[in-house]
Amino acid sequence: MAIDCLVLGAGQEIGKSCVVVTINGKKIMFDCGMHMGCDDHNRYPDFSILSNSGDFDSTISCVIITHFHMDHVGALPYFTEVCGYNGPVYMSYPTKALSPLMLEDYRRIMVDRRGEEELFTSAHIASCMNKVIPLDLKQTIQVDEDLQIRAYYAGHVLGAVMVYAKVGDAAIVYTGDYNMTTDRHLGAAKIDRLQLDLLISESTYATTTRGSKYPREREFLQAVHKCVAGGGKALIPSFALGRAQELCMLLDDYWERMNIKVPIYFSSGLTIQANMYYKMLISWTSQNVKEKHVTHNPFDFKNVKDFDRSLIHAPGPCVLFATPGMLCAGFSLEVFKHWAPSPLNLVALPGYSVAGTVGHKLMSGKPTTVDLYNGTKVDVRCKIHQVAFSPHTDAKGIMDLTKFLSPKNIVLVHGEKPSMMSLKDKITSELDIPCFVPANGETVSVASTTFVKANASDMFLKICSNPNFRFSNSSTQLRVTDQRTADGVLVIEKSKKAKMVHQDEVSEVLHEKDHVVSLAYCCPVKVKGESDDVGLIKQLSEKISETVSCADEIHESETCLQVGSFKGSLCLKEECVHRRGISSSCSEVKFLCCNWSVADLELGWGIINAMKQNL
Repeated sequence: MAIDCLVLGAGQEIGKSCVVVTINGKKIMFDCGMHMGCDDHNRYPDFSILSNSGDFDSTISCVIITHFHMDHVGALPYFTEVCGYNGPVYMSYPTKALSPLMLEDYRRIMVDRRGEEELFTSAHIASCMNKVIPLDLKQTIQVDEDLQIRAYYAGHVLGAVMVYAKVGDAAIVYTGDYNMTTDRHLGAAKIDRLQLDLLISESTYATTTRGSKYPREREFLQAVHKCVAGGGKALIPSFALGRAQELCMLLDDYWERMNIKVPIYFSSGLTIQANMYYKMLISWTSQNVKEKHVTHNPFDFKNVKDFDRSLIHAPGPCVLFATPGMLCAGFSLEVFKHWAPSPLNLVALPGYSVAGTVGHKLMSGKPTTVDLYNGTKVDVRCKIHQVAFSPHTDAKGIMDLTKFLSPKNIVLVHGEKPSMMSLKDKITSELDIPCFVPANGETVSVASTTFVKANASDMFLKICSNPNFRFSNSSTQLRVTDQRTADGVLVIEKSKKAKMVHQDEVSEVLHEKDHVVSLAYCCPVKVKGESDDVGLIKQLSEKISETVSCADEIHESETCLQVGSFKGSLCLKEECVHRRGISSSCSEVKFLCCNWSVADLELGWGIINAMKQNL
């Protein structure tokens, strides 16, 4: 059986995450996102690849959304309400609570403000969310008779999960976006050690290894402080959920310590709603936040206020968190147009910006002008500061997770092709795990695991239970390990359950006679002096004893000798079928016809070599 991984989005790119995995006949769609940098047909995954007829219910067993970011959930209302998928949709409780806010905010920005075609409505969003079945962490859900899924904490943003899916004996993990380090408001990703046929991992920072966060926090705070101290305005474009809370906690704490009176604003009522959910969902946050919550709520920011649109042109310094991130549309882009021409001002870009967005253009160099979506140009004289506070794991985190899970195969998605290819080479060479980097529309097929359930015989179990102690000395103590092993044979008879038996009882179980494999050789022996047959056997016995270390006990008679299963007898035949190369007419040569079992292969040839030497 095979596992087929079809990449509909985030293949060799970042945006519109959507991966459809077929495990033993069950099709699971992981994420259903949109591309923030596209405004044409490439914005959504090409769902027609899944079904020419549009009957997605019979094609897809379930859809699982890992978190609320638009590049992971943005196409879901379109898929369910416009394309007509009515099957089960799973996501965590926080993702179910926060996704409608993100979807509606995006719809409002794109349709009401930019006048784009409405691909889904507010009613579509509400109807889509009614189909969602919420997941709890480490809760095993039996989707149907064969398919089970389980969610694990992923860090990244509130409610983000990694997903384990199993059909029969075949199992995979889809990571979505994850973070292997703790930040101010979220913990690090946590997952059990699992037996996996396939790991599908994001690779946003495939070649980047980040150091300590404290120098980055200090650099960000100094840049913002310098801007407002000089009378400038600092714009921080961010999505309402995730980095906004992280940076707000950082700035609010710094403002308190430094007694700064410059106002900090949130532009969106959405962020106010988001903070309310953060307060309600404390159990999904970091240990640090949980401990502080005992005395006060860390999301009650003392220095952060709601922003009024009239304040865009107000004199004096301020800090503004404006949605959405990446300067891809909406209010953050509107403020950027007004503030970018002033050299006093600052634009701080947290995290990654997708290609095609204004944020990506600013990060790609030091442009003096920027073309916006509607064709207008904006002079850029403000300072640009990239804030390295991405909630994605870095290259070390991807390698650490891969080592920990040790899957049989790995597929990389959600990254830029050159970096992904570099990480692929690293995984293949250092971990010896087959790694794949498919593009959108491509399918990767890997073998799936099938286990055979078998009973075990009493003799086999008894051998397994016998201890096999190994002793080793260290500088301070004696170490004892039990390295027990057992050789068994798996017997599968027609219409009977498989059984593991000890090798000594195979013939009995199968009602067959024992078959012993043995070797035979008529060995030439050079005679010294006038030695008779008895003397020759005596000489051979002494030679074997001197030269063959594993020849413990040698039994002699007048014309033969025996060591273990090895038996040699003087051969009086003129022509022996086991004789090679030397004629029996030579008076100085006699022949010893030998045979021994394959179990004593090394012993047998050792004795033959000893006897061939001159006596």
